Amino acid sequence: MPTDLSHPLSIAKQLAQTAGAIIRQELVLGANKEWKSDHTPVTMVDKKINQLVIDTIHQEFPEHSILAEEGSDLTRSKEFVWICDPIDGTFPFMHGIPTSTFVLALVHDGQPILGVVYDPFMDRLFTATKGNGTMLNGTPIHTKLTTSILDESVGVVPWKGDMDIFTPLMAKLADSRAKLFSLLSIVYMDTMVACGEFAATIFPGASAHDSAASKIIIEEAGGVFTSLTGEVDRYDRPVHGHLACANKEIHSQIVTLLH
Repeated sequence: MPTDLSHPLSIAKQLAQTAGAIIRQELVLGANKEWKSDHTPVTMVDKKINQLVIDTIHQEFPEHSILAEEGSDLTRSKEFVWICDPIDGTFPFMHGIPTSTFVLALVHDGQPILGVVYDPFMDRLFTATKGNGTMLNGTPIHTKLTTSILDESVGVVPWKGDMDIFTPLMAKLADSRAKLFSLLSIVYMDTMVACGEFAATIFPGASAHDSAASKIIIEEAGGVFTSLTGEVDRYDRPVHGHLACANKEIHSQIVTLLH
């Protein structure tokens, strides 16, 4: 793993600020959208930011590959892969609701070593590099120190094909008096875990762009991030679906509820 991530982090932060400005400017009611083959939406803004990331990474790190939601280039290095979701929260964005983020991670041999998430509406920039903690606008943040999900906020995003698991799990969480949120922006809610606002997030989706940046941001903030079955994934390919929690106690409780 490279010991100096200052240049990749600088480029990732610049991309976040540029992408964030585009997202703010283009937020309108009734945005034009298309429906992809997986029945998820995409807007021209998603595609514009996706191409911005590809062009910038090609220029700054020509040997690195790129895996992004709206277009990838995996013909280059398999050792270093940038993972991007140009707009995490396209559903709220296309309805003019300001709960979306720009998401970018750098993965080395399948494991995230750098993550950046930017909320352009509240100007919140979450950054993490391996071994250096998680920052919110330059200030260290940490997951919540709690041992029970009783009356704690838990972010959830139901996912097609997994409702047989998800519906009874949400019922069990509700019985445990957890307060369930669904913002249709999983990474946005993951950052709320990192800064101690939420106790956990649960999302069974299988996309690396929905989880690579969150994994390092949550782990460097002191949390635990695994698949729904407790496994550690590779994040340069489709993943099993993730579970992100504030600490080992909460993580263990939710895994137990799953079983």
